[in-house]
Amino acid sequence: MSKREMDQLTAEFYGAFDNRGGVAPDVARIRRLVLPGGLIVKTGPDFTAYTVDEFIEPRLRLLTGGRLVEFAEWETAERTELAGDIACRFGEYRKSGILDGVAFEGGGHKTMQFVRTPDGWRIAALAWHDHP
Repeated sequence: MSKREMDQLTAEFYGAFDNRGGVAPDVARIRRLVLPGGLIVKTGPDFTAYTVDEFIEPRLRLLTGGRLVEFAEWETAERTELAGDIACRFGEYRKSGILDGVAFEGGGHKTMQFVRTPDGWRIAALAWHDHP
């Protein structure tokens, strides 16, 4: 996988949650980007480890139910290491939106582990920490 392909896969992940301008978010895309047995972890005081479906369902409701609108998140910096059929990315991100009528901005860090599968590169695991 080239660095460019890694950048594209990461951007696709972030883009899955975008609902700006009334566009329907494509959260189901996560099922294509993350291995079916992949692990997604939220760190911090609300530590939670999710399966792919456990991660998708509440976000889909939040992003399509009217509570969270004009939402987007994007990577602002990254460090990526590739070795054969595995890769790891450590990145910083920003996010913004309107939650329950109140505008907000924030950010944090994400780490993603990638593996090459017979169907191409996929995310095997992801963890994130939001800045307070």
